[in-house]
Amino acid sequence: MIKRTLYFGNPAYLSLSYKQLLVRLPEVETNKTLHDKFKKEAESQIPIEDIGLIILDNSRITITQSVIAELLDNNVALITCDNSHHPTGLMLNLDGNSLQAKRFMHQIESSAPLKKQLWQQTIKQKINNQGILLEKQKHGNPQMLYNMAKQVRSGDPENHEGRAAAYYWQNIFGEEKKFQRDREGKHPNSWLNYGYAILRAGAARSLVGSGLLPTLGIHHRNQYNSYCLADDIMEPYRPFVDELVCKLLRIFPESTGEITPEIKHALLGIPVIDVEIGGKKSPLMLAFQTTTASLSKCFEGKESKILYPQML
Repeated sequence: MIKRTLYFGNPAYLSLSYKQLLVRLPEVETNKTLHDKFKKEAESQIPIEDIGLIILDNSRITITQSVIAELLDNNVALITCDNSHHPTGLMLNLDGNSLQAKRFMHQIESSAPLKKQLWQQTIKQKINNQGILLEKQKHGNPQMLYNMAKQVRSGDPENHEGRAAAYYWQNIFGEEKKFQRDREGKHPNSWLNYGYAILRAGAARSLVGSGLLPTLGIHHRNQYNSYCLADDIMEPYRPFVDELVCKLLRIFPESTGEITPEIKHALLGIPVIDVEIGGKKSPLMLAFQTTTASLSKCFEGKESKILYPQML
């Protein structure tokens, strides 16, 4: 089942009613010109088991402790945004799988060679997806990336990831753009950052659901990063965000990078983008579950290959 992504950008009261999320809008409730019947109809109830992500993007949102507890109990990723409307916080369930302790142990005890092999698979698929996107955009030389993907060895000691990224970013938006990927850089970096934040939340949520610890990465190991493993497995998924940003640049060619409601609405659709994984078409959010389930089996020694999506 595809889980819903809910975005709250206006003042709202979020409480729990019969195990459902009750949404009330104070601006409607306090408006004396509106009829009581209309005010009542403005309330909405949403089954919490249907929700995958919730994004809170207004300083006047009130949420009860019982809602937070119920959301976490249903493995809903709760994201908060800062004053510039960028996602900055992520809250996840600490007990997302009945076999969590066993899977934590397998993850912690996984060998260095296994992690290097998993990273090799991850980077190969990322570079291949970057090549497919270049080919779809008719930019640069995709074959260069395909060849580079074949050369990635265990652990990527030659840093093909970095070399591929340098070429990819120079070409993905056309050579005339001379784009530089930088978190604090110029447009469209802000759109990419927003999309990647949603991607990261989806990855972390799926890892918890598969009984894995998002903090312990197979490659990323920054001591200040609580989501190293999420950052690892989302790598082959990044080109799906990039493709959406390419599309938005064509639709809004005059944009200077502001995340308008239209841009935000488009980026919030990332979890339902169609991808191909394991020979089947799937929404991206469900593909993450396939990836994390296969990763868990790799840690347990039951599988040797982590399943990643391929761009359509």
